[in-house]
Amino acid sequence: MPVLSRADTSLLGRWWWTVDRWTLVAIATLIGFGYIMMLAASPAVAERIHQARDVFILKQVIFLVVAGLIVVAVSLLSPKGVRRVALAGCAIALALTALTLVAGVEIKGARRWISVPGVSLQPSEFLKPCFAVAAAWLLAEGQRSRRFPGMLLAFAVFLVIAILLKSQPDMGMLAVIVGVFFVQLFVSGLNLMLVVVGFAGIIGASVSAYAFFPHVRSRVTRFLDPTTGDNFQVTKAMEAFGNGGLWGRGPGEGHVKDTLPDAHADFVFAVAGEEFGMVICLVIVAVFAFIVLRGLLRPLGENDPFVVLAATGLAAGFGLQAFVNMASTLRLIPTKGMTLPFISYGGSSVLAVALGVGMLLALTRRRHNGELL
Repeated sequence: MPVLSRADTSLLGRWWWTVDRWTLVAIATLIGFGYIMMLAASPAVAERIHQARDVFILKQVIFLVVAGLIVVAVSLLSPKGVRRVALAGCAIALALTALTLVAGVEIKGARRWISVPGVSLQPSEFLKPCFAVAAAWLLAEGQRSRRFPGMLLAFAVFLVIAILLKSQPDMGMLAVIVGVFFVQLFVSGLNLMLVVVGFAGIIGASVSAYAFFPHVRSRVTRFLDPTTGDNFQVTKAMEAFGNGGLWGRGPGEGHVKDTLPDAHADFVFAVAGEEFGMVICLVIVAVFAFIVLRGLLRPLGENDPFVVLAATGLAAGFGLQAFVNMASTLRLIPTKGMTLPFISYGGSSVLAVALGVGMLLALTRRRHNGELL
């Protein structure tokens, strides 16, 4: 174990010796992929909607630079600092998400965005990392003191979030938050019978979503039977993977991005498949898997239940978001408009993911008895 020298006693020095540098490198790799994919995918999309060719590239460069700064800044925090940021962020994101229902911008039938000069902000993106940490704190406090109704409060906040996301509607975001919360409950020692009840509840909620939400029913039906509706984007995505083969057609040589509406956003993985091939796609999958596994394995020797639960939730949320994007692009699950972390175009998503991985890095820094080494 490294010993800090006098030169390393500064905040940045302690951070460098205690942070998970392998995860940091993996995150930097994804940010690099994100820049490359914007160069590859966005000019064609910009021209098709009569915008300057570089408009998405310039915006994404700004988003990625800010995201990198957020990752480093947040990873400097102590667990107590992470908790405070998450609780404040969860309260603000909840209030802004509720605001979208009355003053939000409607896009494709959903009210998920608030118009901010120059960009559209999606507050619910920030609920994913902030609620994961807030729920971890509530559950951990409930374990420490039986008088503190931690699990009850966590469920109350979760229900408020579920009602808001259902009202927007944003069932994909809700599914990810449900998955993360359920993982945290399981890790916290949820009774096996309650686990079974939870699974039954998730199945029941899925059936209800299919029955009562036309857009959910449409996507599931088109997934099960592609001949029943419009599957243009998924069909084009599958063509892209077929065209790319093992090594790809080469940078800039792809054709699917010329007709795929969300080539720079939700379907950027298809562009990667066509231009860089299956090998690079597997590398991208491996980088995501590495970050998730490191996030789950690093807290194994941790004594603080808050750190364990928060890191588990953050890693699970990061992995679930990446899985949903790549699986829907490959037609393994019904399509869902969810970005690929750090690689897809998007301001709110990139910044929220940066906040989440920054918290994960902060929580998985090497400590002894709760104190940084």
